[in-house]
Amino acid sequence: MRVHPFTLFAMTASALAIALASPACSKKESGPSKEAVGKHAIPSVQAGKFNVAFVYVGPVGDGGWTYAHDQGRRHLVEQMADVHTAYVESVGEGAESEQVIRGLARKGFDVIFSTSFGFMDGTEAVAKEFPKTKFVHVAGYKKNDTNFGNAFGAMEQMKYLAGMIAGARAKEDGTPKLGYIAPFPIPEVIRLGNALMLGARQTCPECTMEIRWMNTWFDPGKEQEAAESMFSSGVQVVLTGADTTGPIVVAGQKKKWAVGYDSNNACDADKAHCLTAPYWNWGVFYVDTVKQIRAGTWKPSSYYGEADSGLLGLKGFEDGATPAPGVPASVIPLVRAKLAEMKAGKFTRFDVFASPLKDNQGKVVLPEGKRMTQEDLEGLAGCTVCMNWLAEGVIGQIPAK
Repeated sequence: MRVHPFTLFAMTASALAIALASPACSKKESGPSKEAVGKHAIPSVQAGKFNVAFVYVGPVGDGGWTYAHDQGRRHLVEQMADVHTAYVESVGEGAESEQVIRGLARKGFDVIFSTSFGFMDGTEAVAKEFPKTKFVHVAGYKKNDTNFGNAFGAMEQMKYLAGMIAGARAKEDGTPKLGYIAPFPIPEVIRLGNALMLGARQTCPECTMEIRWMNTWFDPGKEQEAAESMFSSGVQVVLTGADTTGPIVVAGQKKKWAVGYDSNNACDADKAHCLTAPYWNWGVFYVDTVKQIRAGTWKPSSYYGEADSGLLGLKGFEDGATPAPGVPASVIPLVRAKLAEMKAGKFTRFDVFASPLKDNQGKVVLPEGKRMTQEDLEGLAGCTVCMNWLAEGVIGQIPAK
């Protein structure tokens, strides 16, 4: 289960995100509720509207993954006035999520978006029971041919750029040591961590990256402890793959640096010590998907948006934006040029993992002249360079299952 109680630290680190999210995310928007699944009230549909439900793994004020999804939900409401949305937050993965998804389907929602990797099997099961309802699972790989699709994006592109920035910062400071807070040993997390390391080596070939496994997506206390531990061991920049802004707050306390993740307000936790944050623009995807479903043109697919889709962002490097003060001046034109290549389709997710590649044990995992497949990137059936290795320069190993 991903969710843990808020600590005083988490409340402080996420205060701004909570304040921003609260007005638009009140329970009143979800409508009256008469049914409950465990601790979760199941919201009702609104007659005469197209009803869309969202299932979140964390609280909407986490300042990260769930906050970004709720930004997308609110964008959907802004763009489509006759759409009613509702959400259930802080839902545990596994059986609990399946029960919540089933409860929403029973209420009559037209579309249900489930937004965590561990919701995948539950979404699949409920989709079979409710063939007239449409289901879209974010971060997984399962789908069917009728009413169940999945979606994610090439965040490895933004992580590669973030790695370039972190590497440049560490090199300029004379301390070429990075740290990565890794939630779970699954292909998604491994892929994004490898992309960070590969990007860092472009600007700091001597850089290493220590990895700490959390076995949770959202635990403010553990994220704080991991950041503090890595900074104490000599790490100069911590890059997080988890859901809160805690590591950024710790970086400020230690007078070092951090790279956030998930939402475009992550750096608000400490703008002086946050270098950047790769983030998601889920609203682009939600609006497009709901329009397709309403028009009857939607087909279940495995959507995977790249930099040119509008789904992905890098804080401080949007059009007209100014990079954070901690970003070395020398790396800014390099990142801007590479981002432009990505948006033009000239540097794809596969170029992030261009051959030759070695793992952190010195073994060649991708020989010269070879190219990865989507199956390789996601660790899917049929992969040959499956994401079960750590890139050269990473200190640590993947825990045994």
